[in-house]
Amino acid sequence: MALDLQEIVEEAADLLGAPATLEDRDFHLVAYAAHGDTIDPVRMDSILHRRATEAVRARFERHGIARAAGPVRIPADAALGQLARLCLPVRWNNVTYGYLWLLDDRQRITDPQAARAMPLCERAGLLMAREARERDDLGWKVADLLSTHPDVRTQAADDLTDAGAVDTPLTVAVLRTPSPEPLNPWLLPHSVLATVWQRDHVLLLPVASAPAALARARRLLEERNAPVQTGVYSPCPTLDDVHEGWLRARVAARTAAPGETRDWTSLGVLRLLRTAGDEALAQTTQTPGTERLLEHKDLAATARTYLDLAGNVQETAKTLNIHRQTLYHRLRRIEELTSLTLTDGQDRLTLHLALTLAGHLT
Repeated sequence: MALDLQEIVEEAADLLGAPATLEDRDFHLVAYAAHGDTIDPVRMDSILHRRATEAVRARFERHGIARAAGPVRIPADAALGQLARLCLPVRWNNVTYGYLWLLDDRQRITDPQAARAMPLCERAGLLMAREARERDDLGWKVADLLSTHPDVRTQAADDLTDAGAVDTPLTVAVLRTPSPEPLNPWLLPHSVLATVWQRDHVLLLPVASAPAALARARRLLEERNAPVQTGVYSPCPTLDDVHEGWLRARVAARTAAPGETRDWTSLGVLRLLRTAGDEALAQTTQTPGTERLLEHKDLAATARTYLDLAGNVQETAKTLNIHRQTLYHRLRRIEELTSLTLTDGQDRLTLHLALTLAGHLT
């Protein structure tokens, strides 16, 4: 019977009589097995945070593990509290997919014993290579669902359905970061499909488990010290609806502040950002008067607050921390600049729409 990665790590720990940890080539935790109570800060951090630090990675890679085809011994570092360990490269077809680490501070693991464990590493390499290929293939299919070509989207939906890779309805999420390096698939649940499309991280998630999985994806991106804007569209009924769901989630992400998650259903009038390009929306919603107002940030903020509070003078003055007479003076100035009357319903709608969309138009 074929072993899975967790079983392989447990078998290696029993075979070599040492605690074992399997990490991918980016030092993200894949599986681990205890053997006794031996532990050091490096192993503890890897298990607790599900990844090794960049400092640890650099320190270990200096020993040539990325190119090694056989076991590599890493000496102890007393200053860091690091125990000596044995690294068994996990490779398949001459490609390194990860590392099997065994704590071996007293060098109890002999070279012949380490050699007997290498077939386990080869089996792990095959599994990791196969899963990496499957993840890549599914990522490309998700990207095809977002294509502008209907026939490409239809074929991708059929392929994903035939593969049984997705359960509907779905949550479609967009995570925007300054740098769009892909998320590590080993750190996401198998039920989550992810791709990078037009600089967006696009995730398809089962509706029931979406909040937890989405929070996990956000943390992975935030660990790179990247601000994350998140938008969600849910429920997305079928794979044929993913393209539209992505466009809506993208609008939601666009309107979110860094660190915030916004749902399409909560956007209100900001849904107009989905209907047309920025230039067309600006031409439709802006007037010479509103453009003049936008050049005066304090007055524009006053107008937006006043309109958001349905014209309540007392609440507006309180929110802005200004005297009521100061507010009346500003409102008269706003009317002068915009040539709009704040007591007129249509004029108020025009101004409110212009101010609401202005911050989201480029």
